[in-house]
Amino acid sequence: MKKILITGASGFVGGFLVDEALKRNYEVFAGVRNTSNRSYLSDPQIKFFESGLSDKQLLKESLKHYKEVNGKFDYLIHNAGVTKTCRKDGFDTINFQYTKNLIEALIETDCVPDKFIYISSLAAYGPGDEKSLKPIKDSDTPRPISLYGKSKLKAEKYIKSVENFPYLIFRPTGVYGPREKDYYLSYKMIAKGFETYIGTSQQHITFIYVKDLTRLLFDSLESAVTRKSYFVTDLKKYTTKEFNTIIKRILNKKTIGIVFPKGIIKIIALISEKLSCVFLAKVPTLNTEKFKEISCINWLCDSNELVKDFAYKPEYNLERGIAESIAWYKKEGLL
Repeated sequence: MKKILITGASGFVGGFLVDEALKRNYEVFAGVRNTSNRSYLSDPQIKFFESGLSDKQLLKESLKHYKEVNGKFDYLIHNAGVTKTCRKDGFDTINFQYTKNLIEALIETDCVPDKFIYISSLAAYGPGDEKSLKPIKDSDTPRPISLYGKSKLKAEKYIKSVENFPYLIFRPTGVYGPREKDYYLSYKMIAKGFETYIGTSQQHITFIYVKDLTRLLFDSLESAVTRKSYFVTDLKKYTTKEFNTIIKRILNKKTIGIVFPKGIIKIIALISEKLSCVFLAKVPTLNTEKFKEISCINWLCDSNELVKDFAYKPEYNLERGIAESIAWYKKEGLL
């Protein structure tokens, strides 16, 4: 039985990665912190790797211990990271430095797995050209516009610089599905009769359903491909208007459409972030870094290499994925 370590296992994507690993009969080690919520990690087959990534020496000791007891991990999916933080330097620390700590610890303890998957983001490349609307390609020059995107790109560059390291890098676009929190806000808003836009209803966007993403990642683990990077979508293109129309149809709702000027949303993002960080010590969904990304027009990208290398064929189009997601939120009493 192949052993796999999944960091960030308690998060939205991480929980589904654990589910897919169990389906495929892996010996699963969930990388979590002591304070991590384990609500979706209740299967008794799951083993826990309780070690932070901030201290490389302690991480090395943990890896040595697990190697002595269980043997070396065959695969590792590095999913841990931060998408929002009140401390702006936290993006670089957690997304880049912790990734560097992990890889150095693996090398220095002779624990390098057969394959290491790094889950990056489309944000690492930044938006595409707003006039031509050409999809972003892996061969394009990255131009991230957010601190999150810049930290992800920095981690990617480091990984690629490590000689003979068996990596694969995946940059998912908008990942959605049950348990997800950001797109859930759109479902809630439309359920209340409102559909909102920033600047335009014709923002060009891409999506990937979480179960398609996790299947792809495990197919790639089991392939011979290594040292390559990819954008991950469902191979379709959408607009924000089309996205909202699908939600309205599934919820059977009529709405009032509101297009907010970018300037107003920028001010709201700044104020809400300041207040939330000061009084609640957490970052709201709408924040200054997120505004930089959601106010851009072109988030199209090219995922054709996935088809060539892994015979990739998504099972979910956007309508089916949203329908399954909404059904879950309703079941949980959240819609």
